[in-house]
Amino acid sequence: MATHTRLRTMIARLGALTITLATVPAPGAEARPEGAADHFAGSQIAKHEGPGRTARHRPRAGAAVPGMDVSSHQGDVDWAKAWADGARFAYVKATEGTGYRNPNFAQQYNGSHRVGMIRGAYHFALPDRSDGAAQAEFFAANGGGWSPDGKTLPGAVDLEYNPYGDTCYGLSQAGMGAWVRAFSDRLVLRTGRHPTIYTSTSWWNRCVGEADRFGATSPLWVAHYADQLGPLPHGWDYETIWQWRAAGRFPGDQNLFNGDDGQLRRVALG
Repeated sequence: MATHTRLRTMIARLGALTITLATVPAPGAEARPEGAADHFAGSQIAKHEGPGRTARHRPRAGAAVPGMDVSSHQGDVDWAKAWADGARFAYVKATEGTGYRNPNFAQQYNGSHRVGMIRGAYHFALPDRSDGAAQAEFFAANGGGWSPDGKTLPGAVDLEYNPYGDTCYGLSQAGMGAWVRAFSDRLVLRTGRHPTIYTSTSWWNRCVGEADRFGATSPLWVAHYADQLGPLPHGWDYETIWQWRAAGRFPGDQNLFNGDDGQLRRVALG
């Protein structure tokens, strides 16, 4: 009888146990908080600075070339329609950190080129995961190249609010400036071009400030969702591209190149 009682007690205890299995990332995959998805240009800026649908009208009536940027969130893009609707350039997300590759990159990057757009690739930076040189290497090896064909924009690095924690990724302004400098130097070594820098004025001034200046070499792609652009980040006197809305006529984000078609091609040519 005592043996049966002990057996029932052991079975009850085993039934109360909860077994938790650890999820092991696939080889080469970036460790991410559970449930996190890949991030696109402006995803965290819209979250921290306001939604990207506030601008209602195309802001600039003068010389400005309309364009777009896309990521895996858009899936396979109908590039012929985007061209017919007026888009003339595109940035396509290629990578994030040192473990994520956009599964739709080939369709998006090659498809935009085939319809006649000037296009480039961008990298979503995670400066607390690895150094700038390592992420530039990963980007260059997975779509972030450049060629002097007049159809390829310099690779872009997306620097914005940390989707996983501290706004500035735990780095001081000097530390963040050094990270961006390392990314830039390595991308120049790999591709021959300085990166386009994508950011918002608020994030850049808070996390980099005046620790380093990139305006003399890197085109500025600035995000600000309004009918007026407002102040630019420290180090730039003018923007090359303005991401002015997160949704609109084209798939993905809506952008304006600060110039005409000939100037856009000259940026592509370097």
